Amino acid sequence: MERPDLTQIPVEVADYIRYLEAQLQEQAPAAASIPEPSEPETNVQLITISRQGQAKRTPRHFYGRQRRGGMGVFDLMVAEDDAPALLALADAGDRLLLFSDLGRGFRIEVSALPEGEVRARGISLHTLLPLLDGERIVAALPARGGAHAILVSERGWVRRIRSSFFAGTLIPGTSFHEPSSGGPLAAACWAPGDADLFIVTRQGMAIRFSETQVSGRTGALGLRVAPDDAVVGVTPIYEESGAFIADTAGQGTIRLMSGFRPNKSPGAAGKQAMKSDGVIGVAAAAPEDDLFLVSQLGKIIRFSAADVPPKESAVQGVNCMSLRADTTVALAAAKL
Repeated sequence: MERPDLTQIPVEVADYIRYLEAQLQEQAPAAASIPEPSEPETNVQLITISRQGQAKRTPRHFYGRQRRGGMGVFDLMVAEDDAPALLALADAGDRLLLFSDLGRGFRIEVSALPEGEVRARGISLHTLLPLLDGERIVAALPARGGAHAILVSERGWVRRIRSSFFAGTLIPGTSFHEPSSGGPLAAACWAPGDADLFIVTRQGMAIRFSETQVSGRTGALGLRVAPDDAVVGVTPIYEESGAFIADTAGQGTIRLMSGFRPNKSPGAAGKQAMKSDGVIGVAAAAPEDDLFLVSQLGKIIRFSAADVPPKESAVQGVNCMSLRADTTVALAAAKL
């Protein structure tokens, strides 16, 4: 089909058409470059959840590994006013723990989510969970993953909950955090019992302290957060660990804990971990791990953590995902 003359239409319409044409051109080589899986068939599922609760799962091996800085592939199909918000990894036969911004917890079978192709729509979690109006899922964890579940609010309040609380029958909507003290829940992770916690904010500030310093009964203030900032992620780490941090511009860094001194106790203001005011999250990552990023337009890239230079000081990071009129919104790390 011959390309029509664009000179007689409004400039903004012509610019938008050219942008769509560029997107199509970029997607063609990206799709052609990753036809083969990066690993043998696996039961591990990559779970994508949107801000409004649209969710699906796809076997991890269908996401081919690209070079750091690639375009990625389109994944979860969502409405124009929705966007992906979470990535999680869990075995197809496992259960999934979901936590909302109101601090309420839910548990579902991973198999309850429809298994779809890389590009699929999924279903609304509102059909599976008794979510309240406006309530959002902000964290998703495999039901078995550590000795304690760590919950952190936007204002830095931390709870440490024994895994036995989730082993039996979990009443849907059980409250584990009160938003009136510490703000809405922002992030969660599993911790092994003897690790440090590494909490990161949107403006790249972070703190590291022993998980044992968090009271299981009442919790503790983990990080003093500036009024215009908010917590975006938490991960367990050790002295020899690296933590992958990424921002909305698709930049990322692996911050080595050997260069980030732990605090003797929680509750301090933190130190700069990454030079960015748009950090989206954090995950412990070793060189042999794979990293995943998802963008607001629903594109996912998978690449090796070994491609990201580790740093002992705060940096802006390197380009991890090529973006055009798009932003990255969530990350995940996978041990193969």
